[in-house]
Amino acid sequence: MSTQKGSAPAPASKLAAAAASAAVATVASTARPTSETAAAPAAATASMAGASPAAACPLAKPAPLAAEDRRITRSKRALRDALVELIEERGLTNFSASDLCACADLNRGTLYNNFGDMEGLLAALEDDIMDDLENLQSCMQQLSLKDVLRYRVNKKPMPFLVKLFDYLREQGDFLHAIMGPKGDPSFGPRVRDAVCTEIIQTILHERYRSDPSPFVQYYVAFYASAYLGVITHWIETGMKESSQEMALVAMRLFFIKPGDPIRL
Repeated sequence: MSTQKGSAPAPASKLAAAAASAAVATVASTARPTSETAAAPAAATASMAGASPAAACPLAKPAPLAAEDRRITRSKRALRDALVELIEERGLTNFSASDLCACADLNRGTLYNNFGDMEGLLAALEDDIMDDLENLQSCMQQLSLKDVLRYRVNKKPMPFLVKLFDYLREQGDFLHAIMGPKGDPSFGPRVRDAVCTEIIQTILHERYRSDPSPFVQYYVAFYASAYLGVITHWIETGMKESSQEMALVAMRLFFIKPGDPIRL
């Protein structure tokens, strides 16, 4: 009676190898969903809120530099507050380093050792704000026109706009001084380019975002300057509206047309 070769039992070594391979495959198949499962709550939360994950992008402020110790931080804050006070009282060009240090109750060595001079201090304070504002750009760049329209239809403030106005409120005293008639006339355009232009780029149709034609560029420049005016007016008038209200104002201004009722 003959025996078929294919029916012979497999050697033990081959069985062990097959078992090991199956175990690896099982671990891999169970490990893959872990990252997907971890991401699911965030996506589900955004979906429940009626927004895409991009629209719900968190706008955390960057952590302070580790090298900046508490003493320097306190001195910087004192000089900042003194600078704001003197700009409001006299104007940016009408006081000296000695006046600034006396107002801050610090010696001039603190100013010179940490910032070089008053121009260095002003540049450092302005750059801090620009760094924070530019940190918002990554979130704005993830938004699509569909995200904007979804919030508009639902009459809900866009979270990144609320965060923006929250931050501007935190820096309100400095911005009131530096962007006012006695401050630094070069700072407003920096805010416009970093924030307002980016907002307008967000609501443009994709085909226009990289369009170099003059009319598109004029369109962006017109609305970016208008939104800087909105921010400036809010700061100048004491920031009476909440961040949520200002986010709704900004949203409404995106879509208002000539002849429409001027209502929020």
